[in-house]
Amino acid sequence: MGNKVKSMGLVGLGVVAGVALTVQVSAWAQKGEGSPLPLDELRQLADVYGLIKSDYVVPVEDKKLLSEAIGGMVASLDPHSVYLDQKAYREMRESVAGKFVGVGIEVAAEDGYVKIVSPIEDSPAYRAGIKAGDLITRIDNVPVKGLSLDDAVKKMRGKPGSKVTLTIARRGEDRPWVVPVMREEIRVLSVKAKMVEPGYAWVRISQFQEATLEELATKTAALYADNPDIKGLVLDLRNDPGGLLPGAVGVSTAFLPKEELIVSTKGQLPDSNQSYYGRREFYAPRGADPLAKLPAAVKTVPMVVLVNGGSASASEIVAGALQDYKRAIVMGSQTFGKGSVQTLRPLSADTAIKLTTARYYTPKGRPIQASGIKPDMLVDETLEGDGLNALRVREVDLQRHLTSEGDKAGDKAGAAAKEARDSAEQRQRALALLKNRQPLELGGKDDFQLAQALNHFKGLPVKLAKPEAVEAKAEAEAPPKELPGAETKPPELKGSKK
Repeated sequence: MGNKVKSMGLVGLGVVAGVALTVQVSAWAQKGEGSPLPLDELRQLADVYGLIKSDYVVPVEDKKLLSEAIGGMVASLDPHSVYLDQKAYREMRESVAGKFVGVGIEVAAEDGYVKIVSPIEDSPAYRAGIKAGDLITRIDNVPVKGLSLDDAVKKMRGKPGSKVTLTIARRGEDRPWVVPVMREEIRVLSVKAKMVEPGYAWVRISQFQEATLEELATKTAALYADNPDIKGLVLDLRNDPGGLLPGAVGVSTAFLPKEELIVSTKGQLPDSNQSYYGRREFYAPRGADPLAKLPAAVKTVPMVVLVNGGSASASEIVAGALQDYKRAIVMGSQTFGKGSVQTLRPLSADTAIKLTTARYYTPKGRPIQASGIKPDMLVDETLEGDGLNALRVREVDLQRHLTSEGDKAGDKAGAAAKEARDSAEQRQRALALLKNRQPLELGGKDDFQLAQALNHFKGLPVKLAKPEAVEAKAEAEAPPKELPGAETKPPELKGSKK
C-alpha cells in the first residue's frame, strides 16, 4: 500500500496557472535503456558550444551556456516543463508552503509578452488594479519581448519591500500604463467560509496548499457548529490556479463516500500510471487525519461547485470528481484545461527539471488536459455577459500545449472555443462590458454566479449563458432524458436532502 503513495504531488506557482507536480526521485536511465544516443546531433551540439566559446564577441561562462542549453531543451517540450536553477528551485519550494516574495500574479506567455492569468487576491498587483487579461510589456523598463517566461518571472521576484515597475497593456486602452508595485511576501489565503444567506454556506478555496485540508475542516466544522441545518453548500473554485495533488484528493474525499476513485494518471513510465482514491494514505499519509473533524452532514449536503476559466489543475480534479459522481452541480464557465502531471527530477542538491510525464483523468476516464471541465450549467460572470472569462487565456491557447490523448473531438472543440473567444466581435463585446466595471468581489452581494447557485438550491430559475439557454429550450421540446444537462430546476443529486 505504501508504494501507491510514493508520488504525491506538489505545486509550483509562477510560470503558469497552477501546476500539479508529482515528486518521484528515480533515475532517468530507467526509461529508454539501450536506446542509441544520437551521436551526430550531440557532436553538432558540442561544435556549437565550441564555436561560442571560441568565436563569440565576449567570453561566455560555461555554466551559463550549459544552463541555457538545458533550459531551452526542456522548455521546447510544452508550457509546463521547465529547468529550475537554484533560485527557481528555492522559490518553488517556498510557493508549496503557500508563500513567496513577488507581486502576486499568475502568468502565462502570449505572443512574446507576459499575460496575466489571474492576480492573487489582496496581493500588491491586485491592489494596483492589475487584471486578468492584461499584458506585461516591460519590467523595470526592460522589454519583455525576447525573454523566456521563466526569466520574466525571475525579474518580478525580489526582496520584500523592493519595488518593481511594470508596463501594462490592456485591450481597449489607447496606450500602455506604468505602475510601480512593491514586492511583498505573498501569503495566499487558502480557504474562506461564511454563510451567505440563512441556510446556505459558501466555501472558497483560492489555492490548494499544505494547510488547505486543515483549514477546510476547521472552517466548515465552525459553520456547522453555528448553523447545523445547512441546506446547501457552494464550493467556490473560481480563479483557483491549482496546487497540491493531495489537497485535491482530500477536498474531493471530504464530500464523497470513502474509497472512491478521485483521479488517475497515465504516462509512459509505469510509475506515471497511478490511481488516487479517497483514502487517508493519498491525502494525509502522516499525522492526524485533517478530515476527521468534518461533520457527517458534508457528505450529503446539496452542493454547487463554481468554476471559471481561471480554475485550473487541482481545482479541475475536484470539479471533475464531484461532477462524475453526480455529487454536485458544476456551474459557471469552462475551466482552464491544465490536466498534465509535472514530475520533479532533481539534477543536484539545488537544481531540478520539472518534466511533464502524464495526463490527468477524472474517475470516469475523461481527460482534463486541454479540454477542461465543462459545467453542467453554463452561467456567465454577470447578467450582461461572461466578463473576463471571454478574454482569458486557457491551456488550449498556449503554444506547444499538450493535447488530450485520443480525444480529437475534445481538441477540435477546444480549438473552436478558442476561435470564438478570439473573434473581434466577442472581444469588443467583452471589452465594452468590462469598461468602467469594478473588480468582482467573489462571495459578495453582487456576485451573479453565486446568486444563481442559490437559485438552484431554492428551485428557482437559473439565468443560463445564452448558448446554453438555447439548448435548454431545445431540450424542453425534446423527450425527457435521464440526465438533463441544462435544466433550470435542480437535477437530482446523489445524497441530496429532500
